[in-house]
Amino acid sequence: METGGHPDRGVCAAVDVHYLSTGGARAAAVLAADAAFAHGMAERTALVPRVAPYRPGEFYLRELPPLRAVLADLDELGLLVVDGYADLDPAGRPGLGARAHAEFGIPVIGVAKSRFRTATHAVAVVRGSSARPLFVTAAGMPAIDAADLIRDMAGRYRLPDALRRADTLARTGPPQHHDRPPARLTYPYARYAACADIRPQGADV
Repeated sequence: METGGHPDRGVCAAVDVHYLSTGGARAAAVLAADAAFAHGMAERTALVPRVAPYRPGEFYLRELPPLRAVLADLDELGLLVVDGYADLDPAGRPGLGARAHAEFGIPVIGVAKSRFRTATHAVAVVRGSSARPLFVTAAGMPAIDAADLIRDMAGRYRLPDALRRADTLARTGPPQHHDRPPARLTYPYARYAACADIRPQGADV
């Protein structure tokens, strides 16, 4: 599906990871059929009981295992949007996005809410009514194209809706509903909700 002049990229995922006081992490992914995230498909979360301790310069060692878990079995994944930087300086020192690009073999867009001192190459993107820019970097695609995608992502706020939702899911987990059976996704999207703690996006369950 092509939306807003952007080419079809297959399944697109906006992801975030929250670290738990127990020493584990919860990763969340919001899936869409288009790069603008205007056509939502599903939401999924995955719990990882233990993650590596924080080490300066090796943040990806903590972040990648939860991302692997929440993105498992997504064979048609074509674009990943992460909270953070793809690379950390104009010379290409890898950040989370570059590590994820190497891991999953697809274009990865890094969207950071604050400026990183050495990332002078990041493209500033202003969205909504906010005067504060987002800082966009990319691995596997030109940063200027990534900035256009982030500018066009659904949502009227500074942070695109898909990233806002991924942040909420990672922090709180999926809503718990005990009085109704889980919703079913219709083909071809049903198989994308095949991970722990899945909730179809927008479903009344």
